[in-house]
Amino acid sequence: VQLQASGGGLVQVGGSLRLSCAASGRTFSSYVMGWFRQAPGKEREFVATVDWSGGSLYYADSVKGRFTISRDNAKNTVYLQMNSLKPEGTAVYYCAAQLGSGTRVGAYEYDSWGQGTLVTVSS
Repeated sequence: VQLQASGGGLVQVGGSLRLSCAASGRTFSSYVMGWFRQAPGKEREFVATVDWSGGSLYYADSVKGRFTISRDNAKNTVYLQMNSLKPEGTAVYYCAAQLGSGTRVGAYEYDSWGQGTLVTVSS
C-alpha cells in the first residue's frame, strides 16, 4: 500500500489541525493504521493507532484526550485530529500501515510509511 500524508502546517499553541493520510489499493480495510511523529533531533515516536474497523484505538499518553485518530474505509483515508496543540507537537508526522488485525504501537511493526507532513506549533 502507498500512503500520502497531508494537512500539516503552521498553527499557534492551543490551535487545531487535521492530518489526512490517503492510501492506494483496494484492501485498505485490511490494514492497521498508525500515526507517528519525529521532532528535530529526536527519534520517531508513536502517536496513535486504529484497527481495521475503527473500533479499537490507542494513543500515546502525551496526546491522549487531545488527539483523535479515525478512518474512513470507503475513502481509503485515516485522519488525525489534533486539538490543543503544544509547542512540543512540532514534528514531521508520518502515517503507517500494516496488514493485519488489532493495533500496533511500535514503528518496527509497520511495513508501509507515508512521506510525512510537517506540523509547526508556534508560541
